[in-house]
Amino acid sequence: MKLELDVTFDLNFSLSCGQIFRFRKQNDWWYGLSEENIFKIRQIDRCLEFEGVDVSFIKTFFGLNDDLTKIAHEINKDAYIASAIEQFEGLRLIRQNPWECLSSFICATYKNIAAIEQTLLKMSQKHGEPHCFEGQTFWLFPSAEKLAKVSVQSLEECGLGYRAKYVQATAKRVWEEQIDLEEFKQLPYVEAKRHLLEFLGVGLKVADCVLLFSLEKMEAFPVDIWIKRILLNHYTDHLPYDLVEHLKNHDSLSNGEYEKLGTFARNYFGPYAGYAQEYIYHYERSKKQVTHY
Repeated sequence: MKLELDVTFDLNFSLSCGQIFRFRKQNDWWYGLSEENIFKIRQIDRCLEFEGVDVSFIKTFFGLNDDLTKIAHEINKDAYIASAIEQFEGLRLIRQNPWECLSSFICATYKNIAAIEQTLLKMSQKHGEPHCFEGQTFWLFPSAEKLAKVSVQSLEECGLGYRAKYVQATAKRVWEEQIDLEEFKQLPYVEAKRHLLEFLGVGLKVADCVLLFSLEKMEAFPVDIWIKRILLNHYTDHLPYDLVEHLKNHDSLSNGEYEKLGTFARNYFGPYAGYAQEYIYHYERSKKQVTHY
């Protein structure tokens, strides 16, 4: 199938910026999975070619209904982010499945992107369902029910390490309490975040990643060590002096410091602060070849 684009979009930027982990590129095609959908997609100029899903799925999944012109205008507050927007024009936030996104980012803490991809692949191969697509075998992401019933040791063997008990406990709670993560989309950002933080293994950054990448909370602004450095290198004039001095002398972030940086970003960049985060994160990573998230 084909879709002629009437909006700005860059497939490669959107799939390689660290927001999603279960896509791989073969030649000029990207192969990926979302829920029970296995598909391939490529972009040739302003045309998307794809197989395995329909046009409606593509538009929703890749955020093609987002008004990127308006968003870029809203977040374009200074020369630094202007450069990021210019270099990565067309980068869009993907709408991931909330359960897969939550599990993935619990697994992702303190891992580089390559390691995250391998961990999720091993977990899917061991506990997900195999499906054939174009002569290749793909494994669907295991459901909360499936992971709730496996042992912590089995998850550890997939490379999760100490995160295994978090994934298993979160899966068990989601399944036993019949929690519909999709319903969190209807909640305000602060309330949805509070609910996510109740899951074992979910801290402030993981919660913000899930909110931004799967629950349509575009004001969410995940802060890790790299975003912290970006803010210290380019936005100190907007931050309290005492906070800046403390952050310069400590690598880690306290919860209070994390919240202060997130609050600054939401106030400064506005309701699309999450888009700003993804642009400056990918911009910095492209310059420094950073592979951590």
